[in-house]
Amino acid sequence: MKKIKTALFDFDGVIVDTEPIYDIYWNEAAHRYGLGINDFASLIKGTTLPYILEKYFSSHSEEFRQRVIDESNAFEKEMPFPPMPGSIEFLHILKEHEVKIGLVTSSDDIKVKRAFHLLHLDNIFDTIVTADRITKGKPDPACYLLAASDLQESPGNCLVFEDSFAGIQSGTSAGMRVIGLSTSNPAETIKDKVYKVIPNFEGFTFADYQSW
Repeated sequence: MKKIKTALFDFDGVIVDTEPIYDIYWNEAAHRYGLGINDFASLIKGTTLPYILEKYFSSHSEEFRQRVIDESNAFEKEMPFPPMPGSIEFLHILKEHEVKIGLVTSSDDIKVKRAFHLLHLDNIFDTIVTADRITKGKPDPACYLLAASDLQESPGNCLVFEDSFAGIQSGTSAGMRVIGLSTSNPAETIKDKVYKVIPNFEGFTFADYQSW
């Protein structure tokens, strides 16, 4: 009998439809901070705040960097978490079939805790890997390998759900099969990088999951 794969989910752009909200915030912030980078949000999708600070604000003062942190934290304390169509239902379907489920996100513990409270997700995931647990964020595979280790699962038996290029590369480099969601990037730009492309989780069943 075919072994059921463990499911590892990214958060933003996969479980919740927050990427358009982040796009507006970070593109406006890039202008406000004088970075001079068009469509800044697309460059940082799937990455952690420490990565953003190191790559784009390393030459700025500590005071300026703290301002970026404080403003980002304030934004996330108020932002909504609209579920991706079908995502919450799909998680419950997997849970009902006793699939091991992990969350692997570039967000920090505070944001995840708030989101779980609002979306009633507290008892869904068997492991949670946030930015606070890793030193290298996506596209590095460390976060996905840590989730697999938590669940005592081999990378080859893990199915990753991702939307960003950084996240897709992270899952692929970890030796895992990746299902790409065309929520942040057009399907044609990710289809050659993933096992299958889906628009969201609406209408998908456990039989679909088994086929992946």
